[in-house]
Amino acid sequence: MDPLSDIIALLRPHTALSKPIEGRGDWAVRYAAYGQPGFALVLDGSGWLTLEGCEPVRLDRGDFVLLPATPAFELASRTGIAAIPVEPTASAVRHGDADGPPDLRMLGGSFQIEPANAAMLATLLPALIHVRADRRDTDRLARIATLVIEECADDRPGGAMILARLIEVMLVEVLRHEAIGRESHQAGLLAALRDPAIARVMQAIHADVRGRWTVTGLAGIARMSRSAFAARFADTVGCGPIEYLLRWRMALAKEALSRGGTSLDRIAEEIGYESASAFSTAFRRRIGCAPGAFARGLAAGA
Repeated sequence: MDPLSDIIALLRPHTALSKPIEGRGDWAVRYAAYGQPGFALVLDGSGWLTLEGCEPVRLDRGDFVLLPATPAFELASRTGIAAIPVEPTASAVRHGDADGPPDLRMLGGSFQIEPANAAMLATLLPALIHVRADRRDTDRLARIATLVIEECADDRPGGAMILARLIEVMLVEVLRHEAIGRESHQAGLLAALRDPAIARVMQAIHADVRGRWTVTGLAGIARMSRSAFAARFADTVGCGPIEYLLRWRMALAKEALSRGGTSLDRIAEEIGYESASAFSTAFRRRIGCAPGAFARGLAAGA
């Protein structure tokens, strides 16, 4: 598989919660940081989203927003309104005036991902991914959004399951969309996959995680000098190439430990370590505990 598919398969995202959100009149609410991936799809109307420390972003009908690690944020009918703190809820939400048809309708919620590698998503993606419905290059996303909107409008058997699957498909489509994050210039996975030279290196690493990779060897795949490649990889991905390789090996190790039933010798062999001892030493150095202790902590819900 390609690097993006590898990471999505490792994280196994699935819809944990989706609920309708409505607003009418003048209103503004503030939510505390959540930490897990959150999303919102504007079904009708418009509103404003403001992440903590950032400028307000206008959301219009058909827009999709993905927050890889949901920070504190405000949602409002317009800018300049003092926000009141509210607590998240699993049920439908109505902001502003209680009576009358809503000015804004959204579908909002969160994704659940595998806890062993939950932090990976936030480190590889921009803090805010905003797909605007008026972009000419979002036809596929627009079609999925239309299906979501239609499913929300109907009360048909199996609707909740279909809606959850559509949202998950939309998540993957958003992550692989070429335009996502281009304007932010933020280092990470999406930036790496847009750079042909770095993308070739990422594909090589993911295709053979056990390989005895060196910066010089990877620079050859990128068709660049060693120094130029090392600088470009760090600027694009956010870390050096060998550091990325080690992070990916540890991510695979944590996934194997979370599943259980695989010996340390087998894990070491699968991710490129000569022995269980060498793997355990590397794991303890990077993760802060022995592999067995990590697995027991996951089993205990720590």
